[in-house]
Amino acid sequence: MPRMTAMEAAVRVLEDEGVEYAFGIPGANILPLYQALSRSTRIRHLTMRHEEGATHAADGYARATGKVGVAIGTSGPAGTNMVTGLYTAQADSIPIITITGQVPRAQLHREAFQAVNITEIVKPVVKKSYLVMEPAQVPWVFREAFRIAREGRPGPVHIDLPLDVQRAEIHYDPDVDGPLPVFRPGPNPRAIEKAVDMLLAARRPLILAGGGVILAGASDLLRQFAEHVQVPVVPTLMGWGSIPADHPLYVGLVGIQTQTRAGNQAFLESDLVLAIGARFAERHTGDLSVYTQGRKFIHIDIEPTQIGRVLEPDLGIVSDADEALRALLEAARARTAPREPGEWVRRVQSLRRRLRRKMDFDDVPIKPARVFKEINEYFGPETVFVTAIGLYQIWSGQFQQVYRPRHYLVCGQAGPLGWEVPAAIGARLARPDLPVVAVVGDYSFQFLLEEIAVAVQYQVPYVIVMLNNSYLGLIRQPSKYQYGMNFAVDLAYDGGPGMDHVKVVEGMGAPGRRVVHPGELRDALAWAVRESERLRRPALVEVMIEREADAAMGPSLDKIREFEPVEDLPEEEEVTAPQRELEPVGD
Repeated sequence: MPRMTAMEAAVRVLEDEGVEYAFGIPGANILPLYQALSRSTRIRHLTMRHEEGATHAADGYARATGKVGVAIGTSGPAGTNMVTGLYTAQADSIPIITITGQVPRAQLHREAFQAVNITEIVKPVVKKSYLVMEPAQVPWVFREAFRIAREGRPGPVHIDLPLDVQRAEIHYDPDVDGPLPVFRPGPNPRAIEKAVDMLLAARRPLILAGGGVILAGASDLLRQFAEHVQVPVVPTLMGWGSIPADHPLYVGLVGIQTQTRAGNQAFLESDLVLAIGARFAERHTGDLSVYTQGRKFIHIDIEPTQIGRVLEPDLGIVSDADEALRALLEAARARTAPREPGEWVRRVQSLRRRLRRKMDFDDVPIKPARVFKEINEYFGPETVFVTAIGLYQIWSGQFQQVYRPRHYLVCGQAGPLGWEVPAAIGARLARPDLPVVAVVGDYSFQFLLEEIAVAVQYQVPYVIVMLNNSYLGLIRQPSKYQYGMNFAVDLAYDGGPGMDHVKVVEGMGAPGRRVVHPGELRDALAWAVRESERLRRPALVEVMIEREADAAMGPSLDKIREFEPVEDLPEEEEVTAPQRELEPVGD
């Protein structure tokens, strides 16, 4: 049996599990792993500027590929800096593995320098957390970590490695080792038969496609099933792209923030919802009494405890989304020939046409809707978009168009500011053949802007489109309308908009350009794409938008009376009272 250091064995496992990139920051208590990593010809390491940035880059890589992302740090604050990234990955079911160094085993109880019990700290935000106390366990802990990250509802795993464990030699033969099998549960056939019965009997059914459809790689099956039974599809924010935005059965998004008018209206007219891989987040459902009234629910999820957690379905099915959709398609084909579009499908298509929102504004300062109009028209369906949390994300959900799975990456549940800058690095490395565009807000950008230097250093090109209102916009809005204040949310100073983001990125070696007139947007986007690819680094387009622009959402807008008009909305298609309960205002 060959002998090698425990860290050489760990790196051999990482290579065999398909790891291409590691995002991290070296430190004294993780250097044996870095020594072994330095000899790898298959794994490229990027030195990040913050451990949180490392976890988000690994996260972005995992979302773009479906593979496991890897982030590395030393002991102490490196691990605590990773907690936000672990929480983000756990919340959105993203498989990443974080690795930290630790003081030697004999020092664990002595309050040594940069020694903290990170294994216990991260337990609430990971699927599994390891403190490896025996060197011989290292390769098997790493193998199990990859299996756990992938199996069931995917998620993060943390491994903490004492320094003396890293330095030890062990017996390990990589030639007789391999990845552990991943079990994917299939559905109960009787439950599938009942689900198809309920779907075919419904007059106005919808398929709610959640992030689990994309995680399972089941988007093509979803489309085939929807087409066979002719049932419209409303993706959740995490499931956006599971059906193309130009597909006849695509409806739009449902919710109180990231939503479309057609999506909300169609949902409230539905009588049955087949939810696949969705968790019914509160910003999707709004008021549950309104959300559930008048319709039945079938809930399919790979995690048994998700079923019944938010609402009690009429039928629950535990299954991997891919396995479930295969079974549903087979059962539907046995019951009925391919169906023709009926009255309900035509109604949904009419809603999509008639409940559009105006986007073609020429106002200065620029209205947010105009920014997304230009984004939709300039970037093709192959573009991978990355965005985080704020008014810009809500506008994105209301105005953007998404056509393919894993082409709209968003930190949905946790919503950490700053996520998009490092996540775009991981996404572009994951998909070097595709354009990557990070849509950011000015405040979110400032959280982890130092990671721009990483993209410059390692020649990772992508475009950043910033909507700058010089506010904590998402907080300003409820502060104004719910609390009647404008306290602590203004970022402007010295008579201007605040930080000069163009100069900041130029200081790190990236090009930037500011846009103040809507007629400049198209040219600026073309310039950013051209310069980013030419220089092999990020390029920023900073768009100065209307400072007081609001997003149509929730109770915080109850007092607003001025909204942009809707295109082609005849009287018979006016928004109904039930929609005003789910989405408390029209826009």
